[in-house]
Amino acid sequence: MADNYERELTTDLDDKTPDKPRGMALHNRILIGLAIGVAAGLAANGILGDEHPTVEWIIANITDPVGKLFLRLLMMIVIPLVFSSLVVGVAGVGEIRKLGRVAAKSFAYTIAISAISVVIGLTLANTIEPGKKVDPVVAEKMREKFSGDAASRVQTAQKDASSSDTPLMTVVKTIVPVNPLMSMASDPPNMLHMMFFALVIGVAATLLPRRVSDPFIGAVDGLYQITAKLVDLIMRFAPYAVAALLFTNLARFGVDLMVALGWFVVVVLLGLSLHMFGVYSLSLLLLSKLNPIEFFHRVKMVILTAFSTSSSNATLPTAIRVSEENLQAPREISSFVLTVGATANQNGTALYEGVTVLFLAQLAGVELTLMQQLMVVYLAILGGIGTAGVPSGSIPFIIGVLATVGVEPTLIAIILGVDRVLDMCRTTLNVVGDLTAVTYVAHSEGYALMKQEG
Repeated sequence: MADNYERELTTDLDDKTPDKPRGMALHNRILIGLAIGVAAGLAANGILGDEHPTVEWIIANITDPVGKLFLRLLMMIVIPLVFSSLVVGVAGVGEIRKLGRVAAKSFAYTIAISAISVVIGLTLANTIEPGKKVDPVVAEKMREKFSGDAASRVQTAQKDASSSDTPLMTVVKTIVPVNPLMSMASDPPNMLHMMFFALVIGVAATLLPRRVSDPFIGAVDGLYQITAKLVDLIMRFAPYAVAALLFTNLARFGVDLMVALGWFVVVVLLGLSLHMFGVYSLSLLLLSKLNPIEFFHRVKMVILTAFSTSSSNATLPTAIRVSEENLQAPREISSFVLTVGATANQNGTALYEGVTVLFLAQLAGVELTLMQQLMVVYLAILGGIGTAGVPSGSIPFIIGVLATVGVEPTLIAIILGVDRVLDMCRTTLNVVGDLTAVTYVAHSEGYALMKQEG
């Protein structure tokens, strides 16, 4: 019976699993593109200099257009991808009518743990300041290159906010759109307005009878599947784009950019480690009453699968099996929490998005106020729900957040070369977070977990 259930579940999830790559794996090709772009960019900067006519011609006519094409393709799908995945994610959590306390506890746990993860990331980024560990001369050149458009965005935002409205009314106008279609069509798109609109649409859909809401949710889910596939197709162009983008930036800014990028990787990995072994361990001890060491031992297969695939969706069948067999979680809880969590509970992604936005803002010399950083927390928490559970699914979302807080979106090019490796790490955190949510919900419902056999 269990075997039949697992086969049926695995079959149902096949459509969510990314296509198996042919030939060399994508992350290997991206690493090759990374190496080529770094070597060529540093050589051009060190031998010829950033103002040499040949270097300027290559950047203007080859590498910059190739890189901009890739970024524009990603920006093209920001709105449909984030909107559809957020609606589908909220609608999935919204099975509260059927599962009652299980859904409510899952949602509360997701929000709380995601908020902690973003706060950890922003605290580390503000403390270590990886984006400011750059030579002042190079930093000034970067500001000249990247801050022009960002400055106009900040001025526009300040102009919109400079009215006689009370603070509460300003918050209302900042979050709630009057015309959501106009907010989506603006340049840059207003991500706060769009995500709030998607959030209320998802909640409203769960309050209607299934016969009414199912056709709509099915159509939105189809849009989500299509845009997630587009991310996969666009990312096949990534090795060439990464090489071009890194050549462009390193030829202009030299080895100092590599130093800053190294600090960025350190901050992300430190944040992920603190959340994995600190926050999750405390959650297991205090909320689930389980031994963290024993827990991590029992879920090691899920950790390896998530790290190797970089996809929460692809890891889902393994996570469900391990949850039932190794953790002894009841099927009705593990299936629901893990299925929803593959889209909605993305703690590692939320942390990564917060660090990335702050790092790139520091690198471009854009100072984010406390209110702007709180906005990043809000967006990253919702992004944990609205980010596709596929490799590099967070990149389009980060582009939208950068535009929202007044940072030039093309700066995302700087971190693309290391994104795949960090994607493997944050996906591992995401999936382990789903399993800790299962243990919390199951324990709170009175189930005994991780019973010793024999």
